[in-house]
Amino acid sequence: MASSQCCDNPPTLNPAGGEGKVVDSFGGLKAYLVGSDDSKAAVILVSDVYGFEAPNLRKIADKVASSGYFVVVPDFFHGDSFVLENAERPLSVWLKSHPPVKAFPKAKAVVAALKEKGVDTVGASGYCWGAKVVVELAKSCEIQAAVLLHPTFVTVDDIKEVKCPISVLGAEIDKISPPELIKQFKKVLSTNSAVSHFVKIFPGVRHGWSVRFRHDDETAVKSAEEALTDMIHWFHTNLKLTPKLKPSM
Repeated sequence: MASSQCCDNPPTLNPAGGEGKVVDSFGGLKAYLVGSDDSKAAVILVSDVYGFEAPNLRKIADKVASSGYFVVVPDFFHGDSFVLENAERPLSVWLKSHPPVKAFPKAKAVVAALKEKGVDTVGASGYCWGAKVVVELAKSCEIQAAVLLHPTFVTVDDIKEVKCPISVLGAEIDKISPPELIKQFKKVLSTNSAVSHFVKIFPGVRHGWSVRFRHDDETAVKSAEEALTDMIHWFHTNLKLTPKLKPSM
């Protein structure tokens, strides 16, 4: 079960943030879009509980797009992202309305919309809550590459069923997906020669670090940039795009 660590450092949401645009419907969901419409490779970013209006998430989307991808950040919560200050609706209650498994069919519809648009290959990254959605896509052959960042709700059994190249980026200080669990994921993946994988535990960072870092924390920013670089490299390797310059936050 997700702990309070899942909600540390809540972002100040900004519906107008980012270099891209927000559309009312992409695959049936409101979404933030950025990148070239002509790109044949796309990336879906699945947010944590704070949703698609988080400024750092949109900056990540912009950086991924600048590397050559068409990027979609769907609003899986339909405007109802988690609000830490709402004492009457704690995370355990909010999750009853937004279990990750409920988002899986919606994510499939986003993939279908990308294919209809003419995209050849699709990758997906999931942060915390979003990692469970992405691993479901990876289990069902919906995507060609997956990245899980400080995952929540992802189990060893999920990892056993993954069918596409997958990268798992974990945190050293993580009560939800502790290093011991990430190492179990690596052990399982190492026995599956049919699925390429990359597993890394970032030292000195906490659950949520890659998307909920503070810009005045140099160490946190450096670790987040490293995670972003690893993620983009994974997509370049498995979605067959030529690498561009190293991104920075």
